Amino acid sequence: MGKSKAYSNAIKKIDKSKLYDPQEALNLVKEIATAKFDETVEVHIKLGVDPRHADQQVRGTVSLPHGTGKTRKVLVFAKGEKVKEAEQAGADYVGGEELAEKIQGGWFDFDIAVATPDMMGVVGKLGKILGPRGLMPNPKSGTVTFDIERTINELKAGRIEYRVDKTSIIHAPIGRVSFEVEKLQENLNAFAEALIKAKPAAAKGQYMRSVSICSTMGPGIKINPLVVMSANK
Repeated sequence: MGKSKAYSNAIKKIDKSKLYDPQEALNLVKEIATAKFDETVEVHIKLGVDPRHADQQVRGTVSLPHGTGKTRKVLVFAKGEKVKEAEQAGADYVGGEELAEKIQGGWFDFDIAVATPDMMGVVGKLGKILGPRGLMPNPKSGTVTFDIERTINELKAGRIEYRVDKTSIIHAPIGRVSFEVEKLQENLNAFAEALIKAKPAAAKGQYMRSVSICSTMGPGIKINPLVVMSANK
């Protein structure tokens, strides 16, 4: 009962007919977050694209200036000198065939996987397992690379991957409820800027159709998309 009552009280504080200013919305997210843990602050942006068309896909990576508040476990598929480079850069797991076998056996104790291009013969066999979980290394998201040290550093510091879903919405974490509003806003701006740069030429009309933010357990708060876009022009 407790959670639903807290949720109901939170809903009462939100004006559903209003498009909030980003700073006002972030303050409200922090105010109405009632969970016993440090909730993630999420942004959900509906884009004016049709993801069924290859030329309207929106995906990429962005480094949030203040990180996500979560340290991610990084797994690296590598061999030779790159094994040492990955270990020194702070990878949580480094290996080859033996890691692939563990994953085939149902082990997923990591948040993101990186592979050097010469390991894709091993990694390719895991596509059906890692793909649906969003864990498959991919050159487009910068996770198939020989630049292992820089990639691990960025991932640990708060580089996130984004991809438009079938309903034309992009979901992303932009920090934690414990973050200062200014830091959340800077992360939101960095994410919005990356999305605007990734706008496909084939996208028609208004690019950001709707923007909402929420905490893990909280209700959504609508933000004026034009304000988000204008802040990044």
